[in-house]
Amino acid sequence: MAGEESSPESATGNKKMDELEGQWRLYEAYNELHGLAQEFDTPFDAPAVLVVGHQTDGKSALVEALMGFQFNHVGGGTKTRRPITLHMKYNPECDSPLCHLLSDSDPSVSHEKSLQEIQAYIEAENMRLEKETCQFSAKEIIIRIEYKYCPNLTIIDTPGLVAPAPSRKNRALQAQARAVESLVRAKMQHREFIILCLEDCNDWSNATTRRVVMQIDPELSRTVVVATKLDTKIPQFARASDVEVFLSPPASTLDGFMLGDSPFFTSVPSGRVGFGPESVFRSNDEFKQAISSREVEDLVALEEKLGRALSKHERSRIGVSSLRLFLEELLLKRYMDSVPSIIPLLEKEYRSSTRKLSELDQQLSSLNEAKLKEKGRTFHDLFLTKLSLLLKGTVIAPPDKFGETLQDERVNGGAFIGSDGLQFPHKLIPNAGMRLYGGAQYHRAMAEFRFVVGGIKCPPITREEIVNACGVEDIHDGTNYSRTACVIAVAKARDTFEPFLHQLGCRLLHILKRLLPIAVYLLQKEGEYLSGHDVFLRRVADAFNNFAESTEISCREKCMEDLVSTTRYVTWSLHNKNRAGLRQFLDSFGGSEHSAIIGNSTSTGLSQDLSTASVASDNKQDVKARTDVKLSHLASGNDSNTSTQTTETRLADLLDSTLWNRRLAPSSERIVYALVQQIFHGIREYFLASTELKFNCFLLMPVVDKLPAMLREDLESAFEDDLDNVFDITNLRHSVGQQKRQTEIELKRVQKLKEKFRYIHEQLNSQQAMFGQ
Repeated sequence: MAGEESSPESATGNKKMDELEGQWRLYEAYNELHGLAQEFDTPFDAPAVLVVGHQTDGKSALVEALMGFQFNHVGGGTKTRRPITLHMKYNPECDSPLCHLLSDSDPSVSHEKSLQEIQAYIEAENMRLEKETCQFSAKEIIIRIEYKYCPNLTIIDTPGLVAPAPSRKNRALQAQARAVESLVRAKMQHREFIILCLEDCNDWSNATTRRVVMQIDPELSRTVVVATKLDTKIPQFARASDVEVFLSPPASTLDGFMLGDSPFFTSVPSGRVGFGPESVFRSNDEFKQAISSREVEDLVALEEKLGRALSKHERSRIGVSSLRLFLEELLLKRYMDSVPSIIPLLEKEYRSSTRKLSELDQQLSSLNEAKLKEKGRTFHDLFLTKLSLLLKGTVIAPPDKFGETLQDERVNGGAFIGSDGLQFPHKLIPNAGMRLYGGAQYHRAMAEFRFVVGGIKCPPITREEIVNACGVEDIHDGTNYSRTACVIAVAKARDTFEPFLHQLGCRLLHILKRLLPIAVYLLQKEGEYLSGHDVFLRRVADAFNNFAESTEISCREKCMEDLVSTTRYVTWSLHNKNRAGLRQFLDSFGGSEHSAIIGNSTSTGLSQDLSTASVASDNKQDVKARTDVKLSHLASGNDSNTSTQTTETRLADLLDSTLWNRRLAPSSERIVYALVQQIFHGIREYFLASTELKFNCFLLMPVVDKLPAMLREDLESAFEDDLDNVFDITNLRHSVGQQKRQTEIELKRVQKLKEKFRYIHEQLNSQQAMFGQ
């Protein structure tokens, strides 16, 4: 009879143990899944509770209260610079916390640590990160904990948010605040996380932490709001109505659809566990008891303030134990709901890992000399094919990713800027707003060069420049204005056009170098890229860039030779294209001067006027000098003796004004200016035509007809000299072997997790079938 009476109790106990064991198995599977997702960055939805709050919100104290023991890192300031993931498991047989710290390099490996050792590790990480440029890290410190007071929860404790003052002296703290907020926001992006939003306030219109949380979760649909330090808030309320509003805030104040429908309210007793004089609690049991006592005191104080008893719903929102129970049930439901969706994800990851392992095996088997050489030659041919395609024109590469507008091209490759420092308006260049690459971009750059250089006018000429250019001949001290014009024109042309030559070379070199990443993209898109052979690929890239740079230098030197030759010696046959225009200019100038001379010589005669002008004032000398421009108009007398005399006089005056006289008359200045203009424009036309032709012949064409032979020669030479260094075979074998080992580990872990979740899924289905019956 005794056995029969005890059998129902025994059956009930066994059932509870089975349920507890099933939950443990579920929690353990999700803990492993969370670690796998962290280590291999796999897209598994492993639900967890993410604690978000400011440094003064009592965040760490609440985490300790939920764990049931003090973790020894409560206090002001930044206590952790990395998120701490706590996989907590209820174990009634653990009288003291049993902690395992997971390895950073391999989370599948864990080391048992005491609380003091774990805290020392956290402090060491804080000191390490504090010295680095980025003082915070998103990589989690993962700790597994078993304890008799632990809930079955996974909690991620994030660094505390900071709200620094806006003054300039707080710039360092402001930068730290931005870094912490960025880290916390990134963690909240994981939609599988339940956000535990802590607020230290007695007025819900103040949304300090919610301001950050609602940027990621606007409706608070996956957020649990917790008002901390309730024991300090209750005495601040003067009226019962204030407490009513605080416990049940109106929708206008606390909007959204938060988890639990209303906030939770918690208090954690102050004081540390230890044996020192400053310690308040001698053990974690005392700490746990103090938390329970604090909850009872808060309930009593609230009912006194309200003047009524709290409802069942209101009581379910007061205290750490209520929050803990709610989070456990919520997380368990999330776990169970996610099980069916986790299995297909694990299957997909298993297939992906299997395929990756097969590819690594193939890669290892292909690391022999003959196959590597064949791969290199094949890549060489395909790379050149893509380069040729880009120059001829293609639309395979997306312009939004690889194209450049003219404005972008000017910023990255340099602009055409004259001596005045101004740029040609880019909107006037055809296709300026289009994002181009390859041959189309090369053609646009050359068109801009023609527009800019073709529109350049001769720089201004001063009287001082003309006089300085006259100088003294080696055999006489007379002036030679044709030489003067040549000296000025070639100097102006050299100073004006040489910068454009360097700017064009820089721009076109930029365009050619851009072909490399675009060609690589095309190869990757078509599956023809040699992934894993970084040393070989860098060699090809260096060879291409070196070829482009040396070819550009050589081409620019050829263009420079042309510019030097045209600005060193003036060949008049190059500058006679505008001779008709120059003659028209001089004719019109001479004709106007002839009219002025006729008006001034009606009473005295031409020869007397010229003779008098030679010793007269500067104004009359100017008139005499200008009459020398066109002799034919002044030698048309009625009798031949007068004509001959006039011609002789004019020749003497011409010599006097151009050879013997250093006083620069306006007529001489205008003639020099006209000659300079003609020489400058002739140099410009020749420079423009020869430069475009040479860059096409000696920069563009070598990419088509010389680059293939050069690359092949470099490749074969490298194959003969040291194949191992070309492909870095030793390091490649080591790297691929390491990837293979990591993939094998991942594959085993995924297989193990897949079996666990499949078993859990079967158990859940069988339980549902039992309840259905």
